[in-house]
Amino acid sequence: MPTYEYFCTECGFEFEEFQSIASDPLTICPKCDGSVQRKISGGSGLLFKGSGFYITDYKNNNNSGSDSKKSDKKPNKPKAKAS
Repeated sequence: MPTYEYFCTECGFEFEEFQSIASDPLTICPKCDGSVQRKISGGSGLLFKGSGFYITDYKNNNNSGSDSKKSDKKPNKPKAKAS
């Protein structure tokens, strides 16, 4: 459920209300019983924290997990010296 921001048009009181998307907007100020308007805000973005959200997280050569994709390239082996 989102948090909506409101402000009172009479006393200027600003507050937030945690309510359902389907709920009607609040109309009465909890401080002075005046009329309130809901602010337009961008909200907060979705944040991914930790590893595993980007393909580059699996590029670590030390990671031998089953999710990591292995390269088709074979490692370079040193050539034997001809005597």
